[in-house]
Amino acid sequence: MAATAALKEEGTHAFAVGQLKAIIERIERLEEEKKTVSDDIKDIYGEAKGSGFDVKVLRTIIRMRKQDADERQEQETILETYMQALGML
Repeated sequence: MAATAALKEEGTHAFAVGQLKAIIERIERLEEEKKTVSDDIKDIYGEAKGSGFDVKVLRTIIRMRKQDADERQEQETILETYMQALGML
């Protein structure tokens, strides 16, 4: 009985080690893909800058397009209110 339990525990341990290794390798692969995508995005911003576009404004537009329309409208209203209060409009 003890030998059977030890074999089962060893098999479970080997499975856990294998599973851990697979998880680590998946994360490493995704991190590499993330770096590649990040480099591609950087290249596109460089291309846009070379074509005369304002990269800071492009980043703002990208951020705004990710927002819900109502959330974006609320932020724009607050920004306008603050700018009026400061005499900027």
